[in-house]
Amino acid sequence: MALNSHSSSETDRESIVVGSQRGDPKDDIEQKPRRNSRVAGLDVGERITVGKQLALEAENAIKYRTCSWQKTAALLFSEYICLAIMSFPWSYSILGLVPGLILTVFVALVVLYTSLILWKFCLRHPEIRDICDIAQYLFWDSRIAWWLTAIMFLLNNTFIQGLHCLVGAQYLNTMTKHGQCSILWAVLTAIVSFFVSLPRTFSGLSQMATASAIFTFVSVMLAAIFSAVEDHPAGYNPDPNAEPGGEPIVRAWPAPGTTYVAAMSAFLNISYTFIGQITLPSFIAEMKEPEEFWKSVTAVTIAEIIVFSIVGGVVYGYTGNQYMTAPAFGSLGNEVYKKVAFSFMIPTLIFLGVLYASVSARFIFFRLFDGTRHKTSHTVLGWASWAGILAILWVLAFIISEVIPFFSDLLSIMSSAFDSFFGFIFWGVAYIRMRHADYGPDFYKTRGIRGWVGFLVNIFLIGVGLYFLGPGTYVSVMSVIQSYRTGNIRQPFSCADNGL
Repeated sequence: MALNSHSSSETDRESIVVGSQRGDPKDDIEQKPRRNSRVAGLDVGERITVGKQLALEAENAIKYRTCSWQKTAALLFSEYICLAIMSFPWSYSILGLVPGLILTVFVALVVLYTSLILWKFCLRHPEIRDICDIAQYLFWDSRIAWWLTAIMFLLNNTFIQGLHCLVGAQYLNTMTKHGQCSILWAVLTAIVSFFVSLPRTFSGLSQMATASAIFTFVSVMLAAIFSAVEDHPAGYNPDPNAEPGGEPIVRAWPAPGTTYVAAMSAFLNISYTFIGQITLPSFIAEMKEPEEFWKSVTAVTIAEIIVFSIVGGVVYGYTGNQYMTAPAFGSLGNEVYKKVAFSFMIPTLIFLGVLYASVSARFIFFRLFDGTRHKTSHTVLGWASWAGILAILWVLAFIISEVIPFFSDLLSIMSSAFDSFFGFIFWGVAYIRMRHADYGPDFYKTRGIRGWVGFLVNIFLIGVGLYFLGPGTYVSVMSVIQSYRTGNIRQPFSCADNGL
């Protein structure tokens, strides 16, 4: 049984044939895989189809390919409809409302396009289990590419876990008016998250994902409504000569004197919220019918554009440049409003970190126990190892939350260092590799205008990724340095109040 795809347009509405032998043999990224090539312990030349995978795990106590497209959509909604939405008002305050909205739509469409490229690549190679396998395929079976990607993959996910330890401490300080040392609140968040991480399959997490997405939507919409109905934002001072002071200033374009570092940091915040391709191969690898993944990713992209634009625009419109915080819950002047809106974010504060912890843990666990009964059955060693891996990941996450204890800069660092590859470079390369396999080295010539447009668009994507990696990382580091110099942030491993 084979799973083949054939491109018909730049959006590639491909005819996905599962369980038949139809299709051009050139549909594989390499027509003749090298016999000694190996990805995740599998010969690249082996056709490990979805049907075969389902048959092999039919008798297993723990089954992994169990997600429908609806369950996968729930996981995606929980990943994207998240706390980082509340950084959009801050980004708009730096970039101006018009550029902010334009960039929101532009980045969303670019991420949708690259996600569909990723999906088509996974359809050609259903044996792929995660982003590291893809990296090895893309870069000519290089184990160096696999290991470098594995390092970035685990760092990215652990940084996200750390972000949620940080914001968990912010929430608890906000609710209790700094009732305990901030370090203890971060530890408590990590411990709770560890226990919620214990389910072994994504299907088992999908119901929590649905609840997380719903509560987050309610939270951010309440924040937008409360910012509109309250008299003044937090910190309001009617004296226009005070700092900050005067009526909220809302700008359509960036304020005069906006620095490159500030503008780029704001753009990286927007990009980070959209770019989540790092987890998509792991989700696709657990779908019963992966050819339906496009439904999941399209639905979440439409929701993202609507929710992000409304929340970012409304909160910024009523808060203005002077009184903006990140996350924007801190801009709500009414304490009751702030606590109510922030409290609806609790499921996401826990679950999104849990989701990334689960992705990292299964990446490690599968490679430790691949081909053994500990992977597919309920064994003491299997469950002890799974719990031990999660415990280590959450300890590392806690350390990161204390070393970089500020929200917007942490988002920017992750966006520039990791999303350069996982959001842009990989998928530009994937497109070129697939077209090369389908149409030969001169595909951009033989396909006419479609070939040239596709080639140039994906070269542009690679260029954007390199820009993120170079100037983007520089900006992120400089922003951290400036944050320390201003003295407006607490020091690492400090008990100081970080509440909103």
